[in-house]
Amino acid sequence: MSQQHTGGGRMPLLMLNMFIAMLGIGLIIPVLPEYLREFGAGGSTAGYLIAAFGITQFLCSPIFGEMSDKYGRKWMIVTGLALFTISNLIFATADHIAMLYVSRFVGGVGAAAMIPSMLAYVADITTEENRGKGLGRIGAAMSFGFVIGPGAGGFLAELGLRAPFYVSASVGVFAVLCTMFFVPESLPMESRLAARASTVKRDFIWVQIAKSFKAQYFILLVLVFTLNFGLLNFEAIFPMFVDEKYSYTVREISLIITIGAGAGTLIQLFYMGKLIDRFGEQLLIKATLLLSAVTLVLMLLSGNFYYVLLLTTFFLTLTSIMRPAINTLLSKSAGNEQGFVAGMNNAYMSLGNIFGPAAAGTLYNLHLNGPYLLGAVVLLFSLFLAMSRAGRGSQTTNVKLGG
Repeated sequence: MSQQHTGGGRMPLLMLNMFIAMLGIGLIIPVLPEYLREFGAGGSTAGYLIAAFGITQFLCSPIFGEMSDKYGRKWMIVTGLALFTISNLIFATADHIAMLYVSRFVGGVGAAAMIPSMLAYVADITTEENRGKGLGRIGAAMSFGFVIGPGAGGFLAELGLRAPFYVSASVGVFAVLCTMFFVPESLPMESRLAARASTVKRDFIWVQIAKSFKAQYFILLVLVFTLNFGLLNFEAIFPMFVDEKYSYTVREISLIITIGAGAGTLIQLFYMGKLIDRFGEQLLIKATLLLSAVTLVLMLLSGNFYYVLLLTTFFLTLTSIMRPAINTLLSKSAGNEQGFVAGMNNAYMSLGNIFGPAAAGTLYNLHLNGPYLLGAVVLLFSLFLAMSRAGRGSQTTNVKLGG
C-alpha cells in the first residue's frame, strides 16, 4: 500500500505531537493540590482550573477546523504546539492564581488549533479502510499523553513543583521544530484554494452546535462529550480522592495512572484494528460505555492498592478503546469536510473537558463519592441513548450507531 494510504513516516511525528498536547493537559493533575496550596486555593478551584482549558478549546475549535481546510493542517498543528509551550511557561512562572487561569486559557486555544487539524491530517493520508488503524494510533498517543501526564507530573514534581511544566515546555519546543521541518502538508493546494474561494459562511459555534442536533452523526458527538466528561471527571479528582479517602502518596498515584496509561496504549497500538474488525465500532462503543460506568462505581468499594490499580487500568483501557472507535465513525461520516467535522468533534470534546472537571470539583466538596457516581450516571445515560437509536434509519448505515 502506498505511503499516502498508510501515513508512512509521518504517523510517528503526528503521534508524538498528540502525545505532547495531551501530556500538557494531564501534567498538572498530581501536583495541583499542593501547587494550589501556595495560592490558598482548594478542591473546587482545581476542577475549575482544569475546566478553563476546555472553555477556549470549545470556542476556538470550529474556527481552527475551518482554517485547516483553507490554509492546511501543518501550520495549525505548529500553532497549537507553540501555544501549548507558552501555556506551560506561564504556569511554571505564575505568582498569582490569575496567571494559572491565563495559562489554561492559552492551552485551550492550542488544543483547538492542533487536535482537529491532527485528526483531519490522518483522514488526508489514509484510505477509509485504513483510517481506523490510523486513528487508533493517534488515539493511542492521545490517551497515553492524556493519562500518563499525571504520572509524569508526579515523578517530575520530586525535582520541584514547577519542574513538570518547564520539562513540558522544553519538549514542546522540540515538537514545534520537528513539525516545521519534517512534517509535510497533507492537504493539496487545490483543496485549500477551493475552501478559500467558497462563499459559504459557517455559523457561530452555538448555531453549529444547534444544527448538529439534527445531524446523522449527532449521537457520536454526544459520545465524544460523555467520554471526555467521564475521563476528566475521573482524572480531575483522582489524586485528591485517593489521598483523602485512602491516604495514597504522590508516588502511588503516579504509578497507578502510569500503568493504566501503558495498558490502554498497548491495546490501541496493537489491537485496535483487530478489535474493530472483529466486533465493529458500534459494539465496542456500547460495551465500553457499560463497563466504564460499572468500573467507576466499583472504585468506591475498597482502598486496597492493587484493587484500585486494577480498576483504574481497566477504566483507562476502556476509554482508550472507546475514543478511536468513535473517531473512526465520525471520520467516515465527514465526507470532504474532514476539518470541519473534526472541529465539531473537538468542540464536543472540550465541552466534556469543561463540565467534567467543573462538576467533579463542585461535587467533591459536597461528598467524596459524588464525582464518580455522577460519571457513572452520565456514561449509563449515553448507553441508553445509543441503545434507543438502535435500528433507526440513517442516511449512511456505516455511521449509524445502532444494530
